[in-house]
Amino acid sequence: MAGEDRKPFITKKTDKFFSGLASAWNFVRRFFKEVFIPPYELKEVFHQCYRIGVESLPLISLTGFIVGIVFTNQSRPSLSEFGATSWLPSLISIAVVRAMGPLVTALIAAGKMGSSIGAEIGSMKVTEQIDAMEVSATNPFKFLVVTRVLATTFMIPILVMYTDFVALMGSFLSVNANEMVSMTTFFVQVFESISFLDITSSVLKSLLFGFTIGIVGCYKGYNSSKGTEGVGRAANSAVVMAMFLIFIEELLVLQIVNAIRMM
Repeated sequence: MAGEDRKPFITKKTDKFFSGLASAWNFVRRFFKEVFIPPYELKEVFHQCYRIGVESLPLISLTGFIVGIVFTNQSRPSLSEFGATSWLPSLISIAVVRAMGPLVTALIAAGKMGSSIGAEIGSMKVTEQIDAMEVSATNPFKFLVVTRVLATTFMIPILVMYTDFVALMGSFLSVNANEMVSMTTFFVQVFESISFLDITSSVLKSLLFGFTIGIVGCYKGYNSSKGTEGVGRAANSAVVMAMFLIFIEELLVLQIVNAIRMM
């Protein structure tokens, strides 16, 4: 009763916001502490990598292919006004590798895997399976959280490279059908347009996106309230929060990379 009568430090909403930030920070700090302490649940990590990587391939393939075709067809009219359709491979490769590939892959993974992780761990919290793991001397944080965050962090960059390839193949089919450009010419232009900084920033950004998707999904599930409504709210908020943070991170990384280019 004493806690209920306590006056808010600022306002109730502001106090709740900062309390949530502190809780999230402690969750992230606990992850970095637990990840280096044995035992290492490698079997579970590989299992989660399979779930995230292999089971996402059909959706990633279809989406990446369509993105490549659509962006090429959308860019062609603007370039054709200046007689510059020969720049299509360069334009598409830069856009796909620098931004579209990582962003599209991360958003799909956030929607598919972020919600799945949040709902799965939330269900285990509601049904008290997490409490049962603690009783049986199993560290639920290491088994559930560390393994899933590592899996998303490692698998998203691989999925991004695959999405880049599929999107470029879709773009090539569109360019080949309209401009009669061979595959060799297309990919020579592609690789001439991409710099080492483009690839490096894309990989590092993908690692950040993967970590964000995993840690947000686990945090929301691990802190879900009781009942099926709480599980649904955890899954939904995991997707929304992960997507919001991904856009913020994309903006920050873009500013850093542009600053490096200007040096």
